[in-house]
Amino acid sequence: MMMARFEMGSPEMGGMAEMQPNAEGLFNLGIVYATGLDGEADLVAAHKWFNLAALRGNPEAAYHRQQIAEELSDVEIAMAQRDAREWLGTH
Repeated sequence: MMMARFEMGSPEMGGMAEMQPNAEGLFNLGIVYATGLDGEADLVAAHKWFNLAALRGNPEAAYHRQQIAEELSDVEIAMAQRDAREWLGTH
């Protein structure tokens, strides 16, 4: 399977989750942000997307979320969780 590549600051990144609000699409966003495919990695955003993917049933996302959590402060984890709740409230 080929993954589309997006510029980190592009409008496509924001719309991708809206187009694919399933576990696989959310997981793919986590990968993009965790690895910084086309820019700098953002582990807070990656945690958010992996958290959402795990909530939608992706067990691999739960694993990656835990791995990233080990790299984040408690404040950063709280930010990621808040962002995930906000996303859930609008989707």
